[in-house]
Amino acid sequence: MTRRKINHSDRILGALWGALAGDALGVPVEFQSRETVRENPVTGMRGFGTHRQPAGTWSDDSSLLLCTVESLAHAGGLDTADLGERFVRWERDGYWTPHGDVFDIGLTTARAISQIASGIPPEGAGGADANSNGNGSLMRIIPIALWFQGDSVEAIAEHAQRASSLTHRHPRSQLACAFYCLLARELLHGASREDGLRAAFDAFSRIYTHTPFAEEMPHFRLLNPEALEKLPETEIASSGYVIHTLLASVWCLLTSQTFEETLLKAVNLGGDTDTTGTVAGGLAGAYYGMKAIPLFWEQLLARHDDVESLFARFSARLQSRLETSI
Repeated sequence: MTRRKINHSDRILGALWGALAGDALGVPVEFQSRETVRENPVTGMRGFGTHRQPAGTWSDDSSLLLCTVESLAHAGGLDTADLGERFVRWERDGYWTPHGDVFDIGLTTARAISQIASGIPPEGAGGADANSNGNGSLMRIIPIALWFQGDSVEAIAEHAQRASSLTHRHPRSQLACAFYCLLARELLHGASREDGLRAAFDAFSRIYTHTPFAEEMPHFRLLNPEALEKLPETEIASSGYVIHTLLASVWCLLTSQTFEETLLKAVNLGGDTDTTGTVAGGLAGAYYGMKAIPLFWEQLLARHDDVESLFARFSARLQSRLETSI
């Protein structure tokens, strides 16, 4: 494994802030086609556009990510009842929104949160049919990778599956979240992009050999690093389908040389730009570290001081956990 000289805490904060930055970069051009975005490409933080929000505004992706960060720090681990309550507060009361209201929510996520609010156990609330494979759990999963990075690959994958199930319970979505967390774990531990992807792919293939997950494995075949990095952009889809988002985000990481290039490449793919940006931003932040994030991007993010305080609490609790486990 190739080690890179980046402070570990810098990687943790990089993953968190990187996800928010990618989200905010993508919000103004969400749902625009690749051709339309290329006529006026994203080159930095800008405002208005699709949702008529000021520059630095993040979406439901980051709101649910922040709920997850707060829940992990509060509960000291994955407490899906606590996490579900925070999701309900977000949807009903605008909790952890950038400006006090929810301006974007996926149908599958909305249905699942309604189920949780009605008393359905959180891990049984997410849609389990094949049509419930949007990227609504993948977009918020990076805190799980951070919190459980010191655990075995089997454990981190299981936690990712459980966290996904609150909104997206189909095995494909669970697997996408598990793969993402396995890759993020490697990057957090200092692996190169190629070595990290190879190690994640090998662990993923070893863990999921049983029903119902084995049947889903063909959907992930392109995550082999030898295959993915050779794909041209024309072969990279950027819709809200979970496999598209996962592949696009990893491809952007593999084919870019800086944090900034990774995120701009992600949002300029068009389509579900905020989520592709969020998912790519989490990986790029874990790889390049906090210091690689343009300061202007970070400082412009909505509720910066609130987010900074939350991330500091989470990071301190996480560092304590990691030190205890050594």
